[in-house]
Amino acid sequence: MTNSEAQQLKSLGLAVINTEIEAISALRDRIDDDFVAACQHLLNCEGRIVVLGMGKSGHIGGKIAATLASTGSPAFFVHPGEASHGDLGMITDKDVVIALSNSGETSEILTILPLIKRLGVPLIAMTGKPLSTLAQSANAHLDVSAAKEACPLGLAPTSSTTTALVMGDAVAIALLEARGFTAEDFALSHPGGNLGRRLLLHVSDIMHTGDRIPKISDSSLISDALVEMTNKGLGMTAIVDDKDNIVGIFTDGDLRRVLAQTIDVHTTAIADFMTTNCITGQPTMLAAEILEIMQRHKINALLITDNDQHLVGAINMHDLLRAGVV
Repeated sequence: MTNSEAQQLKSLGLAVINTEIEAISALRDRIDDDFVAACQHLLNCEGRIVVLGMGKSGHIGGKIAATLASTGSPAFFVHPGEASHGDLGMITDKDVVIALSNSGETSEILTILPLIKRLGVPLIAMTGKPLSTLAQSANAHLDVSAAKEACPLGLAPTSSTTTALVMGDAVAIALLEARGFTAEDFALSHPGGNLGRRLLLHVSDIMHTGDRIPKISDSSLISDALVEMTNKGLGMTAIVDDKDNIVGIFTDGDLRRVLAQTIDVHTTAIADFMTTNCITGQPTMLAAEILEIMQRHKINALLITDNDQHLVGAINMHDLLRAGVV
């Protein structure tokens, strides 16, 4: 490919982007009273938001429904062609319908309009033709028209689908804010994602407990610490008194400092080399909080205590890695 051919491809790509940017910019003036009315109908919905759309509008409608559902507004997509063959039964009188059609004259949607009206459910139309049948039949009309498609033939839905998608996002996020939807709420609907793990996973879910906690008494020797660290494999051990209160911690780093000196590990007390006033966490903390503490203090393991400062668990960086928090 010659440089001129490569430059031409870049120019074509930029032309498409610029055309679609212009179409999106025009939406600013359309966040109007109809937008408010549409949002009010959706906020008042006691059932589900049902999104309809054919062809490319259907693909956009599916994405809008998914965005609504994941941001606190229960929604699902129904194919208009299937709706007239039984799926219309999925719409109840407590729902709200959002219908997408650039022309506003999509026959499959117009066919079921009388049935939607008979149910008495609010209809929100997203079209590029404010005077179309669908727009005029709606309780609220969102104008998603584009001055021109990015396709040079003016045929392939490009700018028009982009404006519909952006308007759908505007509605979904406006509803999110109005409902007071939080990051924790978002995580509950995304438990398998990274955000879900960071916001839902608590230390108690992944920490080592019971006999899996590395610990020795404060009267132990360094050799006892080495045996416990080897057996439990967390790179550290807690030092506790007879009431299981933490008095210190001995880590791999402490061990390296011991080995740098001429010391008999079989006769030297652990109390002489343990780290006192160690950093601890609690079981109710989020695993992401523990990760932040460990990163801030440049440590790879942490002891977990209850409200009375009794040792109840232990966790290290490998546990966080396995849990997908890191």
